[in-house]
Amino acid sequence: MKTIRRIFNKVAETDYVRSAIEEQADLSAFKQRPTPRIILGTTAIAFSYVIGWPAVSLLGTLAVYFKKPLLVVIGGPLTYGLSHLVFLLGMYLAGAKYTKIFMRWATRMAIEKLQRQTWLRDKD
Repeated sequence: MKTIRRIFNKVAETDYVRSAIEEQADLSAFKQRPTPRIILGTTAIAFSYVIGWPAVSLLGTLAVYFKKPLLVVIGGPLTYGLSHLVFLLGMYLAGAKYTKIFMRWATRMAIEKLQRQTWLRDKD
């Protein structure tokens, strides 16, 4: 238990975590209207999930149905690779701005929750 507490304290002492807590990182930036580029980027990211494993699964099903194993052997990796490229394009278009905002907020929320739990355990 002391090891976990020590790791938690090390993480909580980092500049990133301290600044997220001190500045009360929130999600207010998500209230602004997104630009067309961000909309296109998030759409590409969502589409990449559709052409990822679901498309590979469909190819596998079709390969069994038509008794053509090369359909999934060749098409599976190509389809999955395409979905990865579409995801990367979406990340490029959407940018890292919103990811950073979300991660700072999530970090603040997680650390504050863990601090409350630690405080409650110390009280018992």
